Amino acid sequence: MSTFGTIFRVTTYGESHGKSVGCIVDNCPPGLPLVEADIQTQLSRRRPGQSDLTTPRDEKDLVTIQSGTEFGITLGTPIGLLVPNQDQRPHDYSETDLYPRPSHADWTYLQKYGVKASSGGGRSSARETIGRVAAGAIAEKYLKLAHGVEIVAFVSSVSNVAMPFIQTEDENAFPEGFWEFLNAITREEVDKDPVRCPDNEISEKMRKRILEVKAAKDSVGGTVTCVIRNVPLGLGEPCFDKLEAKLAHAMLSIPATKGFEVGSGFKGTTLFGHQHNDPWVKKENGILGTKTNNSGGIQGGITNGENIYFRVAFKPPATISQAQQTATYDGEDGTLAARGRHDPCVVPRAVPIVESMAALVIMDAVMIQQSRQSAASLLPPIPNLPPAMVGAVQSREQKKIRTE
Repeated sequence: MSTFGTIFRVTTYGESHGKSVGCIVDNCPPGLPLVEADIQTQLSRRRPGQSDLTTPRDEKDLVTIQSGTEFGITLGTPIGLLVPNQDQRPHDYSETDLYPRPSHADWTYLQKYGVKASSGGGRSSARETIGRVAAGAIAEKYLKLAHGVEIVAFVSSVSNVAMPFIQTEDENAFPEGFWEFLNAITREEVDKDPVRCPDNEISEKMRKRILEVKAAKDSVGGTVTCVIRNVPLGLGEPCFDKLEAKLAHAMLSIPATKGFEVGSGFKGTTLFGHQHNDPWVKKENGILGTKTNNSGGIQGGITNGENIYFRVAFKPPATISQAQQTATYDGEDGTLAARGRHDPCVVPRAVPIVESMAALVIMDAVMIQQSRQSAASLLPPIPNLPPAMVGAVQSREQKKIRTE
């Protein structure tokens, strides 16, 4: 499917070497100030050709708002976003007429549809993510204005070069200072280096590793870590639509992803319960919070008010210029050396894609929860409730008073 979301719905379209790519955004709240510049910042962070670490494909990725706004304000109607493809080179892919590229989607698309895009990856190309990033920028602006939500992602590892918190052997899930780091990290710090790793020493090692594999006509993978701050309480649905499940769905739908973990993740499996549990404490604002955050801001699939953080694993890009022994579509042995332009490592450009998909998940969850709260606020008070249920009723009454 090419549509994501329940209420805040995004449909992306376009192939990697077609005329354009883009998306339709449905159910964006009316009255949101929105112009192309609000969307362009994230698209420019995602675009190819930013440095010698990325594909040389020269695309400006300039977005045009086609519908859904007037005088810079959203109307509540579908928002159409279009980005033209300007530097297509379909002739670079003539080899794929004979060979399905190893670990790419050429063969699986052909089996699914009986036909496939003749050049590039078609819909499986990372170019499809332009629509996601454009839509995510809209969601992010609403979340910032309405709730103060902040979303920051950064490169946390490239190959076996990783930031210290990943490699720690500490008995706790994360070393001292990690929480303060997540509270303070900004996009400006992340973007100071083209690798998009905020640790200068580690970033330089990552850069060298990427350039080494590029020179060898090879590719390398890595991970992106993301933190979401100031998340409203109560987002996420029981059972199948838990917030971490929606985040996993979103992240693993990004091309080249192979893994997802939230909170302590796989490291948490090495801890004891007394080490991993997050004790409740009264925060300065008078609301309950957790002393630690091994849960990653989500408990029972529902946000608890703490920072959400997670990590996404990206495999080495499948398209490489190195000659590979493989087989033709007919099963004959042969050698393929792809000529298409590609990233030696996708993680630096994946940072805004991860942020955008996170924004889409939170935006949809906010609108689902707001619809529930709005419906509940119209009901009369329920008398004689046990203390554990009073908070929900008080919240309902407060909302009713604010509405009146």
